[in-house]
Amino acid sequence: MRYIISSSLTTLTLLATLAAGQAQAQVPAVVTDIPPVHALVSQVMGELGTPTLLLAKGASEHDFQLRPSQAQSLADAGLVVWIGPGLTPWLARALTGLSSAQELALLDAPQTRRRDFSPDGAHIHDGHIHDDHAHGDAPDDKDHTGTDPHAWLDPSNARLWLGLIADRLSQIDPENAATYAANAATAQAQVDALDLRIAAQLAPVKDTPFVVYHDAYGYFAARYGLSVSGSVALGDATAPGAAKLSALQETLASGSTTCIFPEAQHDPAFVAQLAESTNLRLGPPLDPVGSTVTPGPDAYANLLETLASTITDCLLSQ
Repeated sequence: MRYIISSSLTTLTLLATLAAGQAQAQVPAVVTDIPPVHALVSQVMGELGTPTLLLAKGASEHDFQLRPSQAQSLADAGLVVWIGPGLTPWLARALTGLSSAQELALLDAPQTRRRDFSPDGAHIHDGHIHDDHAHGDAPDDKDHTGTDPHAWLDPSNARLWLGLIADRLSQIDPENAATYAANAATAQAQVDALDLRIAAQLAPVKDTPFVVYHDAYGYFAARYGLSVSGSVALGDATAPGAAKLSALQETLASGSTTCIFPEAQHDPAFVAQLAESTNLRLGPPLDPVGSTVTPGPDAYANLLETLASTITDCLLSQ
């Protein structure tokens, strides 16, 4: 009798192990582009799996080449979750040539809140729109046009995307749909709490203008009512021209701007030059993409909290 019971327990253990292995095998291999997207996918997948992050700590979304192992990850992926070609055109080319995976381009989702860059190189200074081309910038000092891809800086988009990620994973892996949905709901509640914390933190500096390196913070500023009075560079992948610097320096010298911020992965010399010549307070580098944040499920919250703290600390400094 003891042998029969032991044998039955062994059989049940084997069946449970096989069932767990089958459930795990159905979880798709997921590849993501940037740390905030990787964080959102990690939260939805939970203990079912870990997505691959292409742009690890320190990598730039604008100047990136896939390693062979990353190209293989794309080739083997069941799902690629990314912002879209407006942020990483190199990934669009790689997906065309390397992967047959399903894609979820978050910026293209119909419900995503989108904003356009200021048209024709115009930037807002002290509430007025100024056309930088009127100051004779060199033609190769290219400006942003069209849709601003930095949409993850609005937490309402992150909340939406968590649901979209869960829905797409559930379509591919229906047996774990309940887990994806529950994980997404938990993460959405965390985003709601994060949003409230950041709003409270930034409330005292709403009316204090500041300058950034490039026009990447429109979603963040619009969400929390911040006053971005200008940007140093017209584009995130181009250096500012001499005329651009001269015009911005003239504006800042007579304005009420308090702080100027360099940006991670960009030469801070231009920003330091403006800070010195206009007596602006030089803040620490801002990091809109999370290139300095440790990847993982907490990276999205860490990115936004660091951004809010960096801005607040500088603007409230005496």
